[in-house]
Amino acid sequence: MHFPPVKEQLDIIVNNTVEVISTDELEKKLQKSIVTGTPLKIKLGADPSRPDLHLGHSVVLRKLREFQDLGHEAILIIGDFTAMIGDPSGKSKTRPQLTAGEARENGKSYFEQASKILDPEKTTICYNADWLGKMQFADVIRLASHYTVARMLERDDFEKRYRSQTPISIHEFLYPLAQGMDSVHLKNDVELGGTDQKFNLLVGRDLQREYGIEPQVCITMPLLVGTDGTEKMSKSLGNAICFNDTPEDMYGRTLSIPDTLIEKYWNLLAAHHSGNGAAIAERIAANPRETKRELAREVVAQYYSADDAARAEEHFDRVIVNKQAPDDLVTVEFEESSMPVVELLMALKAFPSKNEARRMIQQGAVQAGEEKITDINAIIEFSDEPVIIRAGKRKFFKVAGGKKTF
Repeated sequence: MHFPPVKEQLDIIVNNTVEVISTDELEKKLQKSIVTGTPLKIKLGADPSRPDLHLGHSVVLRKLREFQDLGHEAILIIGDFTAMIGDPSGKSKTRPQLTAGEARENGKSYFEQASKILDPEKTTICYNADWLGKMQFADVIRLASHYTVARMLERDDFEKRYRSQTPISIHEFLYPLAQGMDSVHLKNDVELGGTDQKFNLLVGRDLQREYGIEPQVCITMPLLVGTDGTEKMSKSLGNAICFNDTPEDMYGRTLSIPDTLIEKYWNLLAAHHSGNGAAIAERIAANPRETKRELAREVVAQYYSADDAARAEEHFDRVIVNKQAPDDLVTVEFEESSMPVVELLMALKAFPSKNEARRMIQQGAVQAGEEKITDINAIIEFSDEPVIIRAGKRKFFKVAGGKKTF
């Protein structure tokens, strides 16, 4: 099999990484693969604790795709067994454990979404329950003998919890060991992960060495900050842009990032980025608004199409900039001719709870026709002539009296 020259491969692989442990070892592995014509095995572990992927996940998935494009073997490990332990990385308390069924189901969704970036025909997908689930208790004891409690407490989150006397369950120590056994089983050459996975990746490297296997190279990628500009992107924090967001939501959420994040997002997310950071910085300084719009179009086009991106931008300008309702609103008909505003919003599923609906009303984020509604006890009148209800910045509903259709 023909591979690009080592220098060319290294330039691509090292770009945008945080750390490569070590570059010299990676260079030797690449050279060996060229001589032998054998692709390197590149491993990425996927935690299926949540089925929804966001742009934070795309950073490391894109690096895996780069290895694919260079001719190497991409191995996506769905941690259905380790999810039953719960990855303690970056956690201040014991993480909830999933059932085997929940983990496997989430894993299927993970691969389907990851295939928006990876070439699914060239991706090997594995479930680590297939080998970890077969280990006997004696095997676990032998595995545990390769690591000490002192080494485990070198891990930042464990060390902080130990000092603050926050409980650490014994099973949490088994998580990095179990993940390391994935590397032992697969005999992979490289493992990818976010910076929060560095400890786990190094455990895999150590265990391979303990089991007489050439140790893997560990490559860590940056953690993408969410749309709030402060916390790591996470759906639970409400600062995520998800793979399965609509084009309109994806475009709008990308535009909502602070200007200070444009360059970082561009470098990590733009598929055809040339790597000229200085040029991008200059463009941002000259016109941050248009550069951010270009970024938003690029992001949407990657997960949908250029046409979808153009329509999403048009929708944003109409609804958000010009505060007009979308053209394609479907009329929702009720038997009633009027309804209390909170009841109406809940019937429309505009907000997840009555408390949220009341809060948004009091903040002036709800409008009926041209009238802003600020009274949580207001009655909204509607008849055969539809009324446009605006809930928040992006949600519009057309309601009318008549037969209830939903």
